[in-house]
Amino acid sequence: MAADPSVTPAQWLAKQIETDDPDMLRSMVKTMAEALMSAEADSLCGAAYGRRSDERTNSRNGYRTRQWDTRAGTIDLAIPKLRQGSYYPDWLLERRRRAEQALISVVATSYLLGVSTRRVDKLVEQLGIKHISKSQVSQMATVLDEQVEAFRTRALDAGPYTFVWLDALTQKVREGGRTINVHALVATGVNANGQREVLGLDVTSAEDGAGWLAFLRGLTARGLSGVQLVVSDAHRGLVEAIGAALPGAAWQRCRTHYLRNLLTTVPKSAQPWVATLVRTIFDQPTAEQVRTQHAWVIDALEAKYPAACEHLDAAREDLLAFAAFPRETWRQIWSNNPQERLNKEIRRRTDVVGIFPDRPSIIRLVGAVLAEQTDEWTEARRYMGLDILAKARIRLIPGDTPTPNPLPQTLTA
Repeated sequence: MAADPSVTPAQWLAKQIETDDPDMLRSMVKTMAEALMSAEADSLCGAAYGRRSDERTNSRNGYRTRQWDTRAGTIDLAIPKLRQGSYYPDWLLERRRRAEQALISVVATSYLLGVSTRRVDKLVEQLGIKHISKSQVSQMATVLDEQVEAFRTRALDAGPYTFVWLDALTQKVREGGRTINVHALVATGVNANGQREVLGLDVTSAEDGAGWLAFLRGLTARGLSGVQLVVSDAHRGLVEAIGAALPGAAWQRCRTHYLRNLLTTVPKSAQPWVATLVRTIFDQPTAEQVRTQHAWVIDALEAKYPAACEHLDAAREDLLAFAAFPRETWRQIWSNNPQERLNKEIRRRTDVVGIFPDRPSIIRLVGAVLAEQTDEWTEARRYMGLDILAKARIRLIPGDTPTPNPLPQTLTA
């Protein structure tokens, strides 16, 4: 929401997109501060901006600009002016540090709790504002949601996205008077500049093929292209969706998910040893040695743990697809997996909530986390060098070297 109430949220959002402001937190703090000042000015006037009322005692007279230094950066605030008397938000600009902490808390809580009117009203009391109406909270929530929605639906024009990671995180939500599990589908990738980027987010009732297919088709409609390798777990519906939506892309079974499945076939006491043994497969310097080591690990497990041996043998092609790519990419794919690190951060934030009040509140919180992470990745150094990405794309040209099968030969639990 802009300072000028005549500007609609959609117009404000369009302006934000045009200016390409990378600092979402600063934009949110500015939005919330100006919304609270507007609410207080309406209270002093006795009626909302532009509304006729017998109870009106004053009216607006434009805005004046004032810079506000916060830990989120310097913010240019538009402070409402009144035709009679003056208005100054001393609760915001005088007690700066306390007000800033409280305001950032309002923004964080709005995301965290689905912008509950009661909770936001309670928090703004710290700022010296006695009451904020449901309609004002709803208007703030709409603007915050639109910012996340703009991030989720932006054009994916930084491709080709050579490497893509897919995963789903289960979240609890209240629907129809009961608590159910839903799935937050998340996609990340490496763009043409070698930077990591969150590509998309959606919430579905079930982690099935239909949900994943719709999600992936949405990504391709927004511009996802040039995908050479997709890393994910072996959920059958997901793997089939990858084959349908991203034809020609190789599929690599996620090592982390696979190990969890494999270790269920051996006694707990043997799990550390088996996990260490399997990890040696991915530490080999050449593709030939990767396959040799895989065969050696199978032989090592055969005598004592035949179930694990059979499990690993069945997953051979699923696990070794990465070996068809340049060796320089292997360390990035496994040692610096962006999806697993991102999942930990999402869980750290969502665990605080526990049970979400509705699905939009999941998108609000997780979307904010993903947007914040993408901003950090944009400012960080390249995840993969441009020369490595070029080799990865060239290597998969038919006739150069054998390409990995885009679909797994077998799917094991």
